[in-house]
Formats: sequence, C-alpha cells, structure tokens
Amino acid sequence: MITFLVCLAVLIGGYFIYGSYVYKQGNIDENYKTPAVTMEDGVDYIPMPLYKVLLIQFLNIAGTGPIFGAILGACFGPVAFLWITLGTIFAGAVHDFLSGVTSLKHNGISVSEIVGIYLGKTMKNVMRVFSVVLLILVGTVFVTSPAGLLTNLTGLNQTLLVGIIIVYYILATVLPVDKIIGKIYPLFGICLILMAIGLCGGMFINHFNGTAPMMELNKETFSTSLHPDGLNVFPFLFVTIACGALSGFHATQSPMMARCVRNAKETKAVFYGAMVVEGVVALIWCAVTISFFGSIEAISEGLKTYGGPSGVVNLISKELLGTVGAILAVLGVVACPITSGDTAFRSARLTIADAFKINQKPIAKRFLIAIPLFVICIFLTTVDFNIIWRYFAWSNQTLATIFLWTAGVYLYKNNKNYFIAVLPATMMSYVCVSYIMQAEEGFKLASNISNITGIIVSLALFVLFMVKKNTLKK
Repeated sequence: MITFLVCLAVLIGGYFIYGSYVYKQGNIDENYKTPAVTMEDGVDYIPMPLYKVLLIQFLNIAGTGPIFGAILGACFGPVAFLWITLGTIFAGAVHDFLSGVTSLKHNGISVSEIVGIYLGKTMKNVMRVFSVVLLILVGTVFVTSPAGLLTNLTGLNQTLLVGIIIVYYILATVLPVDKIIGKIYPLFGICLILMAIGLCGGMFINHFNGTAPMMELNKETFSTSLHPDGLNVFPFLFVTIACGALSGFHATQSPMMARCVRNAKETKAVFYGAMVVEGVVALIWCAVTISFFGSIEAISEGLKTYGGPSGVVNLISKELLGTVGAILAVLGVVACPITSGDTAFRSARLTIADAFKINQKPIAKRFLIAIPLFVICIFLTTVDFNIIWRYFAWSNQTLATIFLWTAGVYLYKNNKNYFIAVLPATMMSYVCVSYIMQAEEGFKLASNISNITGIIVSLALFVLFMVKKNTLKK
C-alpha cells in the first residue's frame, strides 16, 4: 500500500513539477491565437471552455484503456505501479502534451501531417496509412466488445446492437464536435473519475469480499512473483499497459482538442493534465485489482473465470460499491469503449481530410470519408476480436514511438531540451522491436535474441538522430 500511495503522490506532484518544465519546453507563445479562434468553422474548429476540453480529452484518451490495461498489468505485480507512474510523467504526458502543442501550432492538423513536417514526406505517408489503420482497428474493437457485453446484460441480438452502435458512431463522426461529443463526454469523464475515487476509498475502508485490505498483505507476496504465463516485464508490461502510461492512440486524439482550445496557456492542463488523470485512474485500478484478488495467481484465475478484464470490472464494482458499482461497471465496460470508438472514427476522418485537403464544412464531404470507414469496420467485426486486439497493442506503441522521435525534432528545431522526447523514444524503440520479435503475433523468437536486437536497434536510432539532427533542423 505504501508503494501505491507514494506513486500516487509522485504522479500528482509530477504534473506540477515536471509538467511545468515540459510546458516551458513546448515553445508556447501565450498570446498565440489558437486555431479554434482563427479557423472557427462550427464543425471541428469550435472554441470550448477549459473544463469541457479537459474532460473530453481525458475521455478521448481513456475509455477502458486505463482500466483494462491496468487490470491485465496487475498480473506483473506492483512493478506495474512504477511503469504507470514514471511512464505517465516522463513519456505518456510528454507525448500527449507535445502532440497537442505541435498540432495547435500547425492549425490543428493530424498526427500524420505533423510527422511529415518534422520527419519528411516518406514518414508522413507511412503515418497516414499507419494511423488510419490503427484508428479503424480501435473503432472496430470498440464496436464488437460493448455489443457483446450488452448482449450478455440485456439478451438482445448482438448483430442488432452492432448496427445501433455503428449508427451512433456515424453521427458522432460527422456531426459538429459540440453536438454529441461536447455534451456527453464531460459527463462520462466525471463518472469515470468518480468510479476510480470510489474504488480507491473502498480499498482502504472495506475488506474486498472477505479478503484482507491491501495495506495488510504480506510484503513479500508480490516482491518475488512472476507473471503466471511467464511473460517478462521487458517488454510485455510496456505493451500491456499502454493507456495509463504511454499510448500512440493519444497522438491521434490530441489534434481534435487542439482545434477546440481557446487559449494556448490551457495546453498544460488539457494535454499533460489529462494524461496524469488517466495515470491516476490506471494506478487505482491496478492497486484495487491486486488488493481484491490477493495474489498474482488469483488475478490470472479471476481473468479466466470472469471472462477477462470486463468481467473483473463488473465483479469488483458490484462487490465494493453495490448498486452504484453495478451502474458504474456498465459505464466502465460499455459506455467508455463506445466513447473511444466514436472519436477513433472521427480522428480517421480528420486524418484523411488533412491528407487529401478535403474541406470538412460541407456535411456531404464528411459522409464521403466516413461511409467507407464504416464499410471496412463492418467487415472487420467478423474477424476474431483477440487477433485484432493483439495487433492493435503493438501498433499503438509503435505509433507512440514514432511521434516521440518527431517531438524530438520539434524540440531541437526550437532550441529546447529534445532529450525529454528522445530518451523515451529510444526506450520505446527497444520495447516495440523486442516485443514484435518474441510475441505470439510476431516472429516468436527467443527472448534473449529479441531483447538484444531491440537494444541494438534502439541505440542505432538514437545515434542516427544525434547524427542527423542538424539536417532535420534545416
């Protein structure tokens, strides 16, 4: 419990201390007129108050990510606390802040266009394809998973529910951002935060279904434990917990709110702050999971018994918070993934529109881009959910890595401390390479070969950056 409390304090302190330092490195002119003001179009560029933009950004990047990822990450033990805490402060929040700021300074453009500005045309085209594919995968995952859960809860036909969710997604994708997203996201964001706070309080007060509170657990319980499936912390933990520590999906979401921020001074709260809040939610869920089950083996068994992380959310919420918990559990496992899916498709629309310079004010042109996206989505709903999710997990962290290298160039061009982006980019290059070489969905090579290769590739990229940075600056 002490580890949890220390990490929680470090996370909150990190926003005020390191977050302020990162803000200064962002090269922000506080008198700069934001795209929401200069390019207001009533569709995507709409100035909104700080509280609303912050809560929308939080729910955009969160959804079920900091819940499900943290529950799965709990199987690695309390070491997950360190990745959530340090990953959020030094990687995830830096990534989110710089993706928001660079988009803000370039008229709210999408992440692929930002990469093109700083890493060149070839990388821009790669990122255009990569980010759209990632967003479609995210959207598809968050069609099938909530539809399946709603079927279990209500008994309604799953195909019918998939159709209803897709219709909602189409509306959220093409309508002005303040019509649906701007109205319901702040409410859901508050509910997600309150859910985490309630569970955190219960962790200290209650006895979790008859088991001992976390503060009374044997200190040795987790200090020597390994993942039940034999997964190594490096690199598997860093891919298992993405949202809640570092996630490339966030770089696709930040430009949406970069088009709605009224004042450049609000960027620290909106982008760095939302990520810290997500880190706090992930930290709480990781701690609650460990406390509730009492051992890593019990967590693993619970995931199998109750049907994965969504079942664990339902179980813990009901046991700890009763009727209120049951309602919040539905929010956590049904509403939250839907709010990630709709913004994924909206981001895909904006990314394609930016790439082909398609004016998005006429609604017909919005439909022109959106409809093919949903045709692909409908086809992908027939593919095994687990296969789609595995490839999303790796591609998500790969996108984060590419953007961190991009952010390094941005900072160097502006004579700022580029190491705040380059160092986490180097580490994540190792994670992505070593993961795909040894994972089941990758090349299935031995861990020692994969890890050594990952180290070599990441160091080579670091050296290449240092050699090429002057050329990139020009």
